[in-house]
Order: sequence, then C-alpha cells, then structure tokens
Amino acid sequence: MRGGRFVGAAVALGALTAATGTATGRAAGAADGPTAYRMASGATAVTGSGGSDDGPVLKAGARTYTDSIRPGEKKYYGVELDERSSAFVSAVAVPRPGAAMGLRDGIEVALQAPDGTPCGSGRNRSFLSAGGAYPVADYAERVVRAGGPCASAGTYRFVVQRGDATGGDDAAVPVELKYVAEAPRKNEADAPPAPGGWSSRAPSGPPQGEGEGVTGGTGFNDAAELRSGVWKDELRPGETRFYRISVDAGEQLFADAEFGLKPDAGPYVVRGVRLGLSNSARGYVMNRTGGYQGKPATVSLATPPAAYGDAGTGGEAARGMRFAGWYYLQVSLSPKVHGGARGGGVPVTLKVEVAGARKAGHEEGIGRGGGAVGGELVTAAGGAPRKGRLRIIGYAGIGTGSVLLLGLGAWTLAGRRRDG
Repeated sequence: MRGGRFVGAAVALGALTAATGTATGRAAGAADGPTAYRMASGATAVTGSGGSDDGPVLKAGARTYTDSIRPGEKKYYGVELDERSSAFVSAVAVPRPGAAMGLRDGIEVALQAPDGTPCGSGRNRSFLSAGGAYPVADYAERVVRAGGPCASAGTYRFVVQRGDATGGDDAAVPVELKYVAEAPRKNEADAPPAPGGWSSRAPSGPPQGEGEGVTGGTGFNDAAELRSGVWKDELRPGETRFYRISVDAGEQLFADAEFGLKPDAGPYVVRGVRLGLSNSARGYVMNRTGGYQGKPATVSLATPPAAYGDAGTGGEAARGMRFAGWYYLQVSLSPKVHGGARGGGVPVTLKVEVAGARKAGHEEGIGRGGGAVGGELVTAAGGAPRKGRLRIIGYAGIGTGSVLLLGLGAWTLAGRRRDG
C-alpha cells in the first residue's frame, strides 16, 4: 500500500476529539492485552451501498460515521460538495488488535465526481505495511484549483474498498468515516510550493530529561496531547497508541520513539516497532519502522515545514504537511513481539520537538511561525493549539468515490515499494 502518497490538510476535527486524552493521561488499556481503537463518541452508524448511485449521504458538520467492511467488498457513500471548498474524506480501518492479516489485505479510498471522474489517485493502505495489524487511515480529496478536475458542485461518491484477506483474518473490519471541508483560500494562487532541502535535524537535538508519564490514546478521538519534551509510555504487543501535537506554520515536527528492554521478547521481528504520522484530516503523512528483539531500538521522523502553498506540489511529505494544526503520532509494537513468561509491555520514551524550519546545513531557523506563506491557516478543534492565530475550519458531508483496486499483485507490490 502507499507508504508515501499523502496530500496534507491539517484541518479542523472539532468534535472529533469528543473524548480527548491529556498529557497526564487516562488509562488506555486493559491488563489482559492490547486495547482496541475507540470510535468517536456518538458516531452515527451507516451501511455503505454496494452500488455507485445509492449510497448513504454523510452530512456536513462535526459528525463521525461508522461502518464495517469485509474482504473484497467495496462500499459507496455520498457527499455534497460546492464549487469552492476543498474536501477531504477519510476512512480509518481498524483490525482486531493482534490479528494476523492477509498479505494483500488493506483498504483503498477514492473520490469520484458525479460523472465518475476520479478526483485524483486512490489511496492504498495495507494492514501489514508496518509489520503488524494496526489501524490504518487515509483520505481521498478534492482540492479546488482553476481548471482542475472535480471543480463543480454536486453529489460526489466516496468509495472504500478492502483487499484480499487470504492467509489472514477474514472477519469484517470496523471503519470510521469523516468528511472535512476547507473553506476557500484567499491567496492560494500566490502561495509558492513547499520548498525542499529542509534540515532533518532538530535545532537543539532531541529533548533531554527524565520525561513525564503519559498514556497514549487508542485512536484519533482520544489521542493524548503532547508538547515539546520527553514523554514515557508503555505498549503491549499488538498495540498502537495515538498522540497529538500542534504544529504551526513554518514549523517542523521532530520525533523519536525509543523502545526499551524486554528480555523475553522472543525472536527478532522485522518492522517490529513503528512511528507513524497523520494530519488533522486523518491523511497519511509518513511511516517509519524498525526491527526489534527486546533490545533498545529507536525510530525517528522529521517533517518538512507545515503550511506551505499548493497541496499538489512540493513532494509527498510537503503535501502531507500543507496546513498548520494538529498532527497525530502513532506508536506501534508488533503483535509478533512475544509477551514472554512475565507478560507486560515494552517501555517507550517519546522525544518530541516542534521548531522553526531550517534549510539543510543552515544554523539559523526561520523562527516559530515565520514560514507562513499563502492561504489562511487552519487547525483542529477540541483543545486549542499553541498559536491563537490559527482558525478553525468547518466540515462538510462525506461522499463516496472510488478507484478500483488494481490487481492483487499490484496492491502487494505497491505496499512493499512505498511503505517505510
């Protein structure tokens, strides 16, 4: 599945954080095993259609929807779009924690205009792209550009399709659906593309210190909020924890996940540990993995600066960081890591820094917020981010549009080639 096609939009998720976790944490796990993804409180259950013209319409606003999808199934949903607002329609697919999934299993999401025109490429996410069956998320988008496709108003179609579960768990997988609309940008045409060549090193190196305890959330809805600093958590095999960090325009996010000792971890697990990142519209930004055999292992990521220009330019990482707002770190431990005789989890230290962007090789940063260019800044709701000047955007309905899965071989090949 795609490990790198991500057009970013750190847009409002207001009521999405209905049960937001805090840095001091609330319990996210049961003592007897990994915890499951917690769907949004008050989410509306729907059943996607098997045909392209009669799917349920997912309304605009702060509402979140839930459904489920079986192997090989394709489901359609409708969404109303105007001719001015960009739209981001997401699906989060949630395998059972610790489940063994098929090599060709995952989801693809896409958006189609009323006449069937694809609004950009479909997005593929593999359940096994990070070495374990973790929640996967991405969106299909309609970004309004002069002369671009899918610019007219109408009822669009959002399609979610699941892959082949052969060799793995063939049970239906819950999905969470969300539609976010971005109000038109006043100066989009004047915004330059995201520049390249940004430093992948934090200005002052990783944060130091003993660290503060935190319990990561089960998903986007209860992600624990972090600030720059050192944080300590613990993960069980098969578990994914979510954390959200506010990133302003012109800032980069740097994060290290240091997995500690587990003497009874068992054999070496390729891609046994993972550090992923999504933007506020639940769009894929990047994914980093590493091997694990019970000895300390570190996985790191560094982003381009947030909130630069056109989502269609500047490379995949730059598109993923298009807006200022909340970004969601996901830390995962493979279910293949043995619980061992003593059971328990693996200690994890998170070192997080948000800093003004610097060109590669430059000592001086451009200053916090100093890199804002073009367009209005947007951010998530449900807990104010650091910078009061960020504004909250609105939601729209959820639609269905899909690009068919290309063949199972292509699905697998794409996942192995693109996922980190």
